[in-house]
Amino acid sequence: MPVKQIFEHKNILIIGGAGFIGSHIAERLVGHNKVICIDNLSTGNEKNIDFLLRHPNFEFINHDITQPIDLENLPELEKFKVRWQGIQEIYHLACPASPSKFDKMSIDVLLSSAIGTKIALDLALKYKSKFLFLSSSVVYGQAIMGEEIKEDYVGKSDHLGPNYCYIEGKRFSESLIDSYNKKFNLGAKIVRAFTTYGPRMSLEDGRLISTFVSNALDGKELVIEGDQNAKNSFCYIDDLVDGILKVMEVDDIKPINLGNPKVLPIIEVAKKVISSTNSKSQIVFKPREQKKQVSHIPDIAYARQVIGWEPVVLLDAGLEKTLKYLKASKALLGFSDGGIRV
Repeated sequence: MPVKQIFEHKNILIIGGAGFIGSHIAERLVGHNKVICIDNLSTGNEKNIDFLLRHPNFEFINHDITQPIDLENLPELEKFKVRWQGIQEIYHLACPASPSKFDKMSIDVLLSSAIGTKIALDLALKYKSKFLFLSSSVVYGQAIMGEEIKEDYVGKSDHLGPNYCYIEGKRFSESLIDSYNKKFNLGAKIVRAFTTYGPRMSLEDGRLISTFVSNALDGKELVIEGDQNAKNSFCYIDDLVDGILKVMEVDDIKPINLGNPKVLPIIEVAKKVISSTNSKSQIVFKPREQKKQVSHIPDIAYARQVIGWEPVVLLDAGLEKTLKYLKASKALLGFSDGGIRV
């Protein structure tokens, strides 16, 4: 039996590494590994990795993963000696995930989930890499408001309804990964992430907290879909990344939920945002679209059992860091806290 080569520093490929979550994974790994970040910047942002570009163990490749890539013949990666060392780990996160852009980018979402995932899996087969795919709680489809979802939950979904491209894309990716695992014994892992927030979120991505902050700084209404009983859970980015890195180290693991099971009234989050931004914005409610999924609440018993993980960052602490980042982002776009362009 051939001896498995042990390298001083792993070569790690992060596909979608300039995005909100990918950039945090890159930051965490680059200290003791060599990190290759691939992103076409369609929704990722180079400012998320600016501070990493000067690091000798980091390299950014502007590339669309729906197109083939030869890592061994890229001059930028010569220092990583990919031809000799290969790739030890692959984190596949490449998929536009901004709800505000799903209509405009639906084809991109579907192709990155289908073709992009196949190309990523083929790279894992070629280099015998560990492989982790970042899926989403959207794969569970419709759920009962406020009810925790276990990994074996199966909910219905309208494949032509709101956000269908993202939902069906993630479902297809999971199915393709499962097929590769069964056919090639790949051992690829699937993480189903629930609502996550933190620094490097985009103000324009359509997620709840970033939209609340953007509207509060502009003095606009904070709109809650549903009534005063509408609730959601919020996982801080550091907690999610902790879980992702733990999952990568486990050899035999089923698809796993990572999220915060603590349920909070959305109106309380809105009030915190208004207070923290000294905004005069009003909170308003509007009926939730019938076909739109309710917010998913994770059951994380499996994560506690197999990786000893649960979130530890409280909302107030996480929100403070997130608000500081988003307010700075707003200022860079040319707005004051009162929503007046300066």
